[in-house]
Amino acid sequence: MHYSIIRRLSTQPKLANIPKRKWKSVVGLEVHAQIASASKLFSGSGTSFGAPLNSSVAYFDASIPGTLPVVNRKCVESGIKTALALGCRVNEVSMFDRKHYFYADLPNGYQITQQRAALANNGIMTFPVITPGKKVYYKTAKLLQLQLEQDSGKSLHDDQLKRSLVDLNRAGLPLMELVFAPDLETGEEAASLVKELILILRRLQTCSCKMEEGALRVDANISINQEGDPMGVRTEVKNIGSVRSISQAITYEINRQLETVAEGGVITNETRSWDAENRRTVAMRDKEVLQDYRFMPEPNLPPLHVNLKPGSKSTEDLVSVAALSIEIPELPEDTRQRLVAQYSLKPETAIILVNEPILLDHFLSINRSLSEVPTKVVYNFLINDFLTYCNKLNLNVEDCSINAEDIRDILKNLHGENINLQAARQLIELLHNNPTIKVQELIDLHNLQQICNLEQIEALCQQAITNQPKAVQQYQKGKSKALFAIVGEVAKLSAQKANMKIVVECLEKLLKPPKK
Repeated sequence: MHYSIIRRLSTQPKLANIPKRKWKSVVGLEVHAQIASASKLFSGSGTSFGAPLNSSVAYFDASIPGTLPVVNRKCVESGIKTALALGCRVNEVSMFDRKHYFYADLPNGYQITQQRAALANNGIMTFPVITPGKKVYYKTAKLLQLQLEQDSGKSLHDDQLKRSLVDLNRAGLPLMELVFAPDLETGEEAASLVKELILILRRLQTCSCKMEEGALRVDANISINQEGDPMGVRTEVKNIGSVRSISQAITYEINRQLETVAEGGVITNETRSWDAENRRTVAMRDKEVLQDYRFMPEPNLPPLHVNLKPGSKSTEDLVSVAALSIEIPELPEDTRQRLVAQYSLKPETAIILVNEPILLDHFLSINRSLSEVPTKVVYNFLINDFLTYCNKLNLNVEDCSINAEDIRDILKNLHGENINLQAARQLIELLHNNPTIKVQELIDLHNLQQICNLEQIEALCQQAITNQPKAVQQYQKGKSKALFAIVGEVAKLSAQKANMKIVVECLEKLLKPPKK
């Protein structure tokens, strides 16, 4: 996945009258991550996305009287792993509660969650913030709580038939709710936090993080206040569906609140949704009346105990936190530090590679199999050419059909001077559009070989000198930059295939004034 600059659209609020220096924005996130598990949190029904409607529903999910919840051990282990990776304190005893509210897709009339005593508390996330055109910096946000809870079902509204139907496939899916402190200030910081969280969860394999499938959903609490004052009235933007939308929605909402204040209005405590098509937040309902969820202990589930003793092992009845801690893989920030140390990368380069896991895999694979090509050439081509091409097409790197072997073959030909950089870039597009054809075949098929023959290059240089008399005159008068115009002419005459290193040497030789 990648970030783009947020342009001020016609739907963005006008901020001309706002003394921005006197105001600050505050952002806190709540993230619901679906735990990667074959079965639901309290029943044995499946969790596959896209299953036929109401086909993954156990009796308990449908709230059939007499059915009881049974905790899914795998979900508890995944929650603990995630908590450990995020530096949380795992609680020896946690409790389940009933959160009462009434929707058609919530058969029980309540959701089982952890309100009073969560699985883990007091975590911390430090992550790089990437804003196009600005220097990368690190930000820290506290993780107040990580709790287990079940998902609700899904209501399907048919406007033509004027009716609503309910799909209970999602009812009871296992979730981790991660509640972050309001430590963020901008949409870019919020998007960067979620991006880092996605990288961590995928490393742990505790969540697929496929936001397009609803496996990761983000709510943002946003307020503004003048410096030195208490935090202002907050609004909540619900269910933001992509990393890019997180940045856009929060930026829009901050600007909307600033404009409201500038015009003498008052911010109200309300829930809003993000309209991705029109790029604006839309009011859903106000929160002036505090929702009374009537929390109560879940009577059908005993307290959840885990073993916190160092060196302990998991048993049939008790999960060991120490045993799970051994299974934590290398985390993204550790990988960045290793890349900087092992390959002498700049921190910014390491951040870009780690933030695009497929790009990182390509980098490591090519470095292992193509030792003759300098590391700098590899990461420059991956970032400046391959990633740029994907971004230009608005294409996720993992969805691009070009693999590490293809890029390795391009770099091998480039390093061996069989092709030049222009041809290498052309091959990226050709490979994406022709994934079954090999690099060498494409080079031959499209005649991309670099011209290195001295006689051919000299002939091209002579023609370029004839075509660019003004640049020749300037160069011979001492204006060295004029040589670029003549080199560009050679590139044009050779259809961008001439070896530029040899071209420059040849031109310097041909244009050297004769000895007196």
